[in-house]
Amino acid sequence: MRTIRMIAVASAATLCLGLAACGQGDDAETASPASTGMATPTAMAPSSATATAAEFGPGCAAVPADPANAGSFQAMAQVPVATAASGNPLLTTLVTAVKEAALVDSLNSAPALTVFAPVDAAFAKIPKADLDKVLADKKQLTDVLTYHAVSGKLAPADLAGTHKTLQGGELTVAGSGESFTVNGNAAVVCGNVQTANATVYIIDTVLMPKS
Repeated sequence: MRTIRMIAVASAATLCLGLAACGQGDDAETASPASTGMATPTAMAPSSATATAAEFGPGCAAVPADPANAGSFQAMAQVPVATAASGNPLLTTLVTAVKEAALVDSLNSAPALTVFAPVDAAFAKIPKADLDKVLADKKQLTDVLTYHAVSGKLAPADLAGTHKTLQGGELTVAGSGESFTVNGNAAVVCGNVQTANATVYIIDTVLMPKS
C-alpha cells in the first residue's frame, strides 16, 4: 500500500508540473500580442507628423484625389514644378503662359523655389484683350511670371513677410496658420503643395509687378 501511495503522489506532482508548464506557455503567448499592441502607437507617429505638413485651403478639394492622376498631390510631388503644374486642372492658363514665355526648363531646373500659382479663374479676372496683350509680349509675360516665384522653399511657418522675387521686385505675404494673402488681395486657396523642387501656394489673383 505504501508503494501505491508513493506512486500516486509522484503522479500528482508530475501532473501539477505539467499544468504549471502549460500555464507558463499561455502567459508567453499572451505577452506577444501585448508587446505588438504597444508598438502600434510608435508606428503611427510618423503619419501624425506628416499630417502637420499637409496641403491646406478650400481650393485643395478641386485637386484630383487619385494618386495615379498627374494632377494629384502625390504625382506632383514626384516631378519638378513646371511639369507638376501641367497636370493640375486648376493651372491650365498658367501652364500656357509659362510655355509662351519659354520658362519651363528654367523653372524645372531651379534647385528650390516657392511659387505662387494663379488658378485659371485668376486669369479670367483680367480683361481678355489685356491678357492677350500680355501673352503676346514675351518680355512683359516673363516679368509677370517670374514675379510669382521666390528662391528657396518657404514652409507655411516662414511664409509671412516680404520676399524678393525672381523678377527682382518684392511681394508681401500676410497671415498665419492656414490663412494667407499676397500683396493684400491675392488669397492662398491651396497651400503647401509640394513638387520635386518647389513649394507651391495656389492663389486666386494674378500678381502684377510694379512698373
